[in-house]
Amino acid sequence: MDAAQQEATARARELQRSWYGEPLGALFRRLIDDLGLNQARLAAVLGLSAPMLSQLMSGQRAKIGNPAVVQRVQALQELAGQVADGSVSAVEATDRMDEIKKSQGGSVLTATSQTTNSSGAPTVRRVVREIQSLLRSVAAAGDIIDAADSLAPTHPELAEFLRVYGAGRTADAVAHYESHQS
Repeated sequence: MDAAQQEATARARELQRSWYGEPLGALFRRLIDDLGLNQARLAAVLGLSAPMLSQLMSGQRAKIGNPAVVQRVQALQELAGQVADGSVSAVEATDRMDEIKKSQGGSVLTATSQTTNSSGAPTVRRVVREIQSLLRSVAAAGDIIDAADSLAPTHPELAEFLRVYGAGRTADAVAHYESHQS
């Protein structure tokens, strides 16, 4: 990718952040992870072609042109939150995705639907994902591991935190978070 393409991609991601609250690549990857989908299934539920989904995720394309697709993204964000807080089972989620796939209409994405459970409190998974995202926006995983290794002799707990949240799997970070709550 040349400098002009990199600049265009960065600009598209900034536009996505202003329109949707975050770059669509991050939003779609979280939906894929939270709902146990692959890209083809996500594209089908949203009503997008696989190439279009890929272009949106990579920042080659900035905007979702169809308001019905935007509404389906919002519905999937809400569903992912319900799955994360345990109010919807995996089987129910599959049925709901089929309903979402058939839905029509338009709406705007809301930040609160993706970060809270039914009581309005952030889900543990969301808190962990935010911590991971923040650490990973500051440094690459290898650099975080190097920093953790440097800290380990004098600050082992901080080193563990950096390893788990900065370079580990989300499931491991959730377990770490839950084990450190009073």
